[in-house]
Amino acid sequence: MTLPSKTAILDRINLPSDLREVDDRDLPQLADEVRAAMIDSVSRTGGHLGAGLGVVELTIAIHKVFNTPDDRLIFDVGHQCYPHKILTGRKGRMTTLRQEDGLSGFTRRAESEYDPFGAGHSSTSISAGLGMAVASKLQNKPRNVISVIGDGAMSAGMAFEALNNAGALGARQIVILNDNDMSIAPPTGAMSAYLARLASGRTYLEVKDFTKKITSYLGKSVDRAISRAVGHARGFVTGGTMFEELGFHHIGPIDGHSFDNLLPVLRNARDHGRGPILIHVVTQKGKGYAPAEAAADKCHAVSKFDVVTGHQAKAKPNAPSYTSVFAEALIEEARHDDKLIAITAAMPSGTGLDKFEDSFPGRCFDVGIAEQHAVTFAAGMATEGMKPFCALYSTFLQRGYDQVVHDVAIQGLPVRFPIDRAGFVGADGPTHAGSFDTTYLTTLPGFVVMAAGDEAELKHMVRTAADYDEGPIAFRYPRGEGTGVEMPKRGEILEIGKGRIISEGSKVALLSFGTRLSACREAASMLNASGLTTTVADARFAKPLDHDLIRQLASHHEVLITIEEGAAGGFGAHVMQFLVNEGLLDHGLKARQMVLPDIWMEQAKPEIMYKKAGLDSDGIVNTVFRALGQERVSTGTGTIG
Repeated sequence: MTLPSKTAILDRINLPSDLREVDDRDLPQLADEVRAAMIDSVSRTGGHLGAGLGVVELTIAIHKVFNTPDDRLIFDVGHQCYPHKILTGRKGRMTTLRQEDGLSGFTRRAESEYDPFGAGHSSTSISAGLGMAVASKLQNKPRNVISVIGDGAMSAGMAFEALNNAGALGARQIVILNDNDMSIAPPTGAMSAYLARLASGRTYLEVKDFTKKITSYLGKSVDRAISRAVGHARGFVTGGTMFEELGFHHIGPIDGHSFDNLLPVLRNARDHGRGPILIHVVTQKGKGYAPAEAAADKCHAVSKFDVVTGHQAKAKPNAPSYTSVFAEALIEEARHDDKLIAITAAMPSGTGLDKFEDSFPGRCFDVGIAEQHAVTFAAGMATEGMKPFCALYSTFLQRGYDQVVHDVAIQGLPVRFPIDRAGFVGADGPTHAGSFDTTYLTTLPGFVVMAAGDEAELKHMVRTAADYDEGPIAFRYPRGEGTGVEMPKRGEILEIGKGRIISEGSKVALLSFGTRLSACREAASMLNASGLTTTVADARFAKPLDHDLIRQLASHHEVLITIEEGAAGGFGAHVMQFLVNEGLLDHGLKARQMVLPDIWMEQAKPEIMYKKAGLDSDGIVNTVFRALGQERVSTGTGTIG
């Protein structure tokens, strides 16, 4: 593809109503212009590139055919929504994508009336669309509801639950299955396109309804047999038998980059469709941009890049990432224990398990976008004496919480949970922030919950988890680089429930859980300089707590501050409960908890987010002075008490 130097058609389009005035013959040129605009904006901001490139024609066709925003368009996950944003009044702000105070990288209700449902996690679009369709029917507001879902997202149980319910309800809903991995045979030639148009047209649908009326007179058993025979016959040609059995009228597969295919099918679905319809569209992730088409991941997520070469501008890291440290540590432990197994839910590269799979291909399992299944799959392995590490992002572990409780914790099974992306994650904003795992795991009896203070500690926790067979154990760590500490060749086995003292003072105690440890060190230096000698401790464990360490800190300091990268109700809450129950607050100890604020923190660089949250070194110092009832005074060289 040669990127157009002008955007003559796109310049005239501010909203989908403008798009509907464009002649069908000009849509391929518009697709080139939208693709070029998207590439240009993402090259400046970074973001999700490949998915959006793959749905340019599909997005244009939907907005061309349907009357959005009155007709509802829901994108699953939202990685692919950039062309949609360009066409719905936001093209002038695309250079703010995923930036502080800028556009979200996902669909978001507060951002535009063209985003009827916010996304960030997968497999929700069919359920949400069905809810909208039924609500519209109940309110006598006829409208089309279109849910666009990828073939990967279809692997989640929630998608099938929604399909099953939609088929039973017979609601007016259009589901577009965006198959961008060629997992189902793509269409070839004019015949497939013709069959798709025929199957979506008035004649086919009227004949189908007429056949149902005729066979109904012959009795239910005959009616059911003939209907299934017709469905299976057409399914043999088009691949739609499963969806037909769920109650959907299935169309496709069709070429998702051909307006000649897309427009008539969508118009037929709009004008003649009855009940739920599933349109199977085959697209190419990264379509139209050679560097993306050539990349193994089709440039799913990129940093800023050169448009001509596709070369991404990635700063040289000062220290290894936590994710890579985890992966290397797990590989090392697997060399010593052939029962060690790795499991992920469609995030092999994001969790570092692609490296593990390279070393142990028979011991690594990617179960697809199916966190609930991943957890119970791991539980089943644990019952047979294996040592499963179920590696998930914090925000995605939430999706399997019932299984964590019922299938793992209640049975006391030794499933290991490496929890990546703990705390703020930056440009992905609130949908991907790892805010809640400490809170929801420490409530479970028998669970061991750890957090790494630095990358060396992460190595220790991987080995500790591998060695621990008494029950479930989890350890959390953030996105991004480590702190540059000296790394052991292999981790050490930590004593369960024991923290460590980093530095000692007598006035203030800072008890850190997780990688705010570095901010605590900086805060201690500032406090020491102001005459408030400060102890820094690394809790390591939120459950079980190190009671001896807490008693020591409470008994020998005037102020005790707990600091964590999680929501209220987590580590600090358990420390406070212990202090109260032990009477350690009865003698004037000034105890404070520092947690993530009770808001949905908007996207920004992580360091900015932590500063806004008051969890940077300056915020910690301010908390100490407030606890002491003192004010900090600014000077020419800094701030003192």
